[in-house]
Amino acid sequence: MKILFSFFLVALAAKRMSAQDKSLDYYVSAALHNSPLLKDYTNQARANLIDSLRIRASFKPQVIGNSINTYAPAINGWGYDNAITNGANINELVSISQKLVSRQNLQNQYEAIRLQNEGLSASGKISEQDLRKTITGQYITAYGILQQLLYNKEMLDLLKTEETILKQLTDRGVYRQTDYLTFLVTFQQQQVQVSQIRQQYQNEFGTLNYLSGLHDTSFASLEAPLLESAVLPELENTVFYRQFEIDSMKLRNSNAQVDFSYKPKVNLYGDAGYVSSFMYLPYKNFGISFGVNIAVPIYDGHQKKMQHDKIAIAEQTREQYRDFYKSQYGQQIAQLMQQLQSAQQLINETTAQLKFAEGLIEANKKLLETGDARIADYIIAIGNYITAKNVITQNSINKMQIINQLNYWNRK
Repeated sequence: MKILFSFFLVALAAKRMSAQDKSLDYYVSAALHNSPLLKDYTNQARANLIDSLRIRASFKPQVIGNSINTYAPAINGWGYDNAITNGANINELVSISQKLVSRQNLQNQYEAIRLQNEGLSASGKISEQDLRKTITGQYITAYGILQQLLYNKEMLDLLKTEETILKQLTDRGVYRQTDYLTFLVTFQQQQVQVSQIRQQYQNEFGTLNYLSGLHDTSFASLEAPLLESAVLPELENTVFYRQFEIDSMKLRNSNAQVDFSYKPKVNLYGDAGYVSSFMYLPYKNFGISFGVNIAVPIYDGHQKKMQHDKIAIAEQTREQYRDFYKSQYGQQIAQLMQQLQSAQQLINETTAQLKFAEGLIEANKKLLETGDARIADYIIAIGNYITAKNVITQNSINKMQIINQLNYWNRK
């Protein structure tokens, strides 16, 4: 018996734990942790660090082993010209080469890798903001429907209680049968309304789990999202504007790399090994060789200028996007602030109406119990209450969605 009782307590505790309310932070953290895109940015940055190491390795001495062995026999006077082939050619060499590059050139290539990683970091922060905004928006939507479900369920419970009282009064002849049927239709409509809202909440709750990368089919409540309108930094200090600055630095880096590609190139080389045709004293054909290659660009049809012109056009495009973004940013923030004020004003006005609707319901409730209420007036009062509640909930959700959009731009 004790074992059975202990098992019951454990099962009850597990059930309560599974039914715990979920917070906004829970879903945002899960989405950030599960996002393959954010992991992709991290992996790309790691891969770029390997490219940086490869650049360094490519300018170190390169050692290669070569083995070339040919034999050209002459049979009965038929065969390749021996003066050309020497009959045989044996090459067993180890060669080494070393590119000579200026420190500025090398640093510019490292800088290109660094800028790539900085761009990935900025893109990752923007993607993180996008994900936060998406998850928060879906959470707010689901939470708003949950609030609709709760107050509609509250009204359903009220109607259920009143329906019992009204039926008793109708049976005693206090109210007409038509009054009771009218009230019963309203009660049944509210039942359907609650069922529809519950189904809608289940759908939005499932979408929230889906977007967060969670495999969870349980049904839970959501805590109220704690959203505060953050103080927005200057546009130039946001990660969104940082993208334009990084693009500008990348273009300057590309310009410098074009110039470096037209500098003279020097390559030292050498080899050591065995080269022989076996024609004369082959055992003495071990040796070494070394030299230097110098490549100086002279004329290529003005391709260098063409590359610089192409980069200049890309810079003009970048500036146009930047200027347009700055213009749109200010307009968007001003519009959101205006919408936020309008939503709050409507909430304040409707809250005052809600108090009157609540008072009418309470008054009609007392009159119903004494048989003095008009059923039509009671139904109208309930309808007004639900309408006011809907307006307040929708504008509260709209207000939170606006704050969510404003907070999207606060990432530095």
